[in-house]
Amino acid sequence: MGLSRMKKIAAAGAAAAAIGGISFGASAFASEPGSHPAAAPAARAAAPVHTAVQKAAPKTGPVRQLVARGRVDGQAWSVTLEFYPTLPAGYTVEPPPGTPQKPDPASLLCQRMVIGGVRIDHQGGPWADCQPLTGAHDPSWSGSEGLWGLHDKGTTGSRLFVGDSAPEVAYGVVRLTDGGKLTGRVATVPGTDYHAWAVAIPDGKYIASVDTYDAGRHRLAHETEWH
Repeated sequence: MGLSRMKKIAAAGAAAAAIGGISFGASAFASEPGSHPAAAPAARAAAPVHTAVQKAAPKTGPVRQLVARGRVDGQAWSVTLEFYPTLPAGYTVEPPPGTPQKPDPASLLCQRMVIGGVRIDHQGGPWADCQPLTGAHDPSWSGSEGLWGLHDKGTTGSRLFVGDSAPEVAYGVVRLTDGGKLTGRVATVPGTDYHAWAVAIPDGKYIASVDTYDAGRHRLAHETEWH
């Protein structure tokens, strides 16, 4: 479950105290920021995952790329991108209500997020948090980001912040309201343009800002609406 914010879609919804999140499937959009007190032990930064030399994606899938993993609130967590070059058997393209259908979707990209051995949004079935795409280089993929969790649409408990970054982004930094800082390195699915970075937010911790940087450490974006 998660709240979401996409650069190409205007933020909507309520819940002033909510923290936002990325979405592929059904989820609410980020709301106006609220304020929260900091209350938990210091957060642990995401374990950086460096992408190996790129190889062409095979014609059959899936192709999996670990984005990041670590421990949060005593539990193991991970984020993995799973790319299907061709639509898998049993998958039916059903975009959310009000979402324009992409022309001739041929591939599928899934964001697999796990906390404590439980996959986020598993209630939605095997294709929850998956997005149909036109192939390995669909430009509509990049530009979304957000916060996901197992409770209350990602506003409480242990949560995962995931950014599906633009090509020039090398890493992201999440600064917390208590002064803590979490850094996530971008990882790319081999043979595709699909990449992401991720960090884990402990229970009781809240985001002050989210920044992205290029390989030269130049800041590309600064966001403060994640309170």
